[in-house]
Amino acid sequence: MKLHLYFARRFATTFLGIFAVFAGLLALMDTVEQMRRFEGDDIGVGGALRLALLAMPESLYGMLPLVVILATLALFLGLARTSELVVIRGAGRSAMRALIAPVLTAMVIGALGITVMNPIVAATKQQYELHAEALSGDGGQVLSVSREGLWLRQGGPEGQTVIRAARANLDGTELYGVTFLAFGPEGHPATRTEAKTARLGLDGWTLTDAKTWPLDAANPERAAELVEVLDVPSTLTGDQIRDSFGDPSSIPIWELPAFIANLNDAGFSARSHRIWFQTELAMPLFLAAMVLIGAGFTMRHTRFGRTGLMVLFALLLGFGAFFIRNFANVLGENGQIPVALAVWAPPSAAVLLALGLIFHMEDG
Repeated sequence: MKLHLYFARRFATTFLGIFAVFAGLLALMDTVEQMRRFEGDDIGVGGALRLALLAMPESLYGMLPLVVILATLALFLGLARTSELVVIRGAGRSAMRALIAPVLTAMVIGALGITVMNPIVAATKQQYELHAEALSGDGGQVLSVSREGLWLRQGGPEGQTVIRAARANLDGTELYGVTFLAFGPEGHPATRTEAKTARLGLDGWTLTDAKTWPLDAANPERAAELVEVLDVPSTLTGDQIRDSFGDPSSIPIWELPAFIANLNDAGFSARSHRIWFQTELAMPLFLAAMVLIGAGFTMRHTRFGRTGLMVLFALLLGFGAFFIRNFANVLGENGQIPVALAVWAPPSAAVLLALGLIFHMEDG
């Protein structure tokens, strides 16, 4: 038990050291990048550093597999250099048992990443987008999905318009059970329009079976008009609506199941959000695979030589597993393979491949 605690402590210490180094480098580079991006807005060093710190958690979270495999390489190279693995084997203990503590520690790191770092990344990413939009003057998100349906907003010289629909097609360009609430330039409600459907074209929305109430009239119901087809100008595009779903990483993992259910109820495809949710759940297994890959090439004595080549092979295989995981996720998002296969097959295959390599290295 003491040996397992010793390996776990060394692995955790090495991981935290490498993680801190990456955090410092990212803070410096992101600060420079933010100053370059908003150089005309006079944000200053303090403002750039603030934006860099808000953007840094997302970058660090994405680099967890790299940090884990580097920590594994550093750990086992250190054990090989001090001949501690030789002593363990000489004491009659299999070197495979030395992997238990690092693998479990990596899985704990993955679990902490899901439960702690994921919500932090979601919160800081939203704050970064808000600050960046305030500096750049962008309009921000135009779509919101809730239990009551989906909500859109659009602006123009005549004022703002809030759109609410019960559901929509997959790309959000056709709405059903829709209500348009137009506000004048002064911010007061001007008209309300309800329609059976609304289709987004090049010049705006085309409403069918619409009824319009002028809200500034003395009796809006008496002044209401029924129109079979009504055109409403709009500057929105299908790409803007699709982009307004946002990155799934901006939603805390605790809220993702409800958000996915709301997307499905609104008629949108939530496949990318399901892929992200399952990928987050598979994070501990993938980090365990990174430990096994790193150990497979470095659980050997340094007197055998070719240490640098072994480290290179471990990094290449780790990057290969990372690339295959992302490629499988893309196939899953496109619907070419099932979600479960896209998410769980790459880390499982990486674990089995690494275990096969370790068994071959240990037992010949």
